[in-house]
Amino acid sequence: MNYRNMTAPCGLDCFNCPMYMASTNEGLREKIAKNLKIPVEKAQCKGCRNENGTMGFLGMTEPCNVYKCTQEKGLEFCSDCQGFPCDHLHPYADMASKVPHNTKVFNLCLIKRMGLEKWAEEKAKSVKDTYFKGKFRL
Repeated sequence: MNYRNMTAPCGLDCFNCPMYMASTNEGLREKIAKNLKIPVEKAQCKGCRNENGTMGFLGMTEPCNVYKCTQEKGLEFCSDCQGFPCDHLHPYADMASKVPHNTKVFNLCLIKRMGLEKWAEEKAKSVKDTYFKGKFRL
């Protein structure tokens, strides 16, 4: 798998996303469509970079601010920027229980420390699993 292409500039792992997995799994696509109340053909995503920073299933017609920023600066990942982290990556409580956007900075730090391939193969899934299923601890 091309992990660079399947990891968003913000650090989200598209290759572990149910919307990406739905592109090759009709049953999952139908389940997602029903849950999100969207047409079955929209219940899939090819990954951030392949979708040019948009998520069609959300009705986006313009790239997100992170994608636009990295494109303008010619960066592969936000963590390559001198201004990292910035407000484009600010975590929000809104929809935090449904989408893993608050994992972005953590993922980017791991990518920088471990390297993209090692993070993708050894850590990315556990970050998402811990985010959604782990218990809060200090």
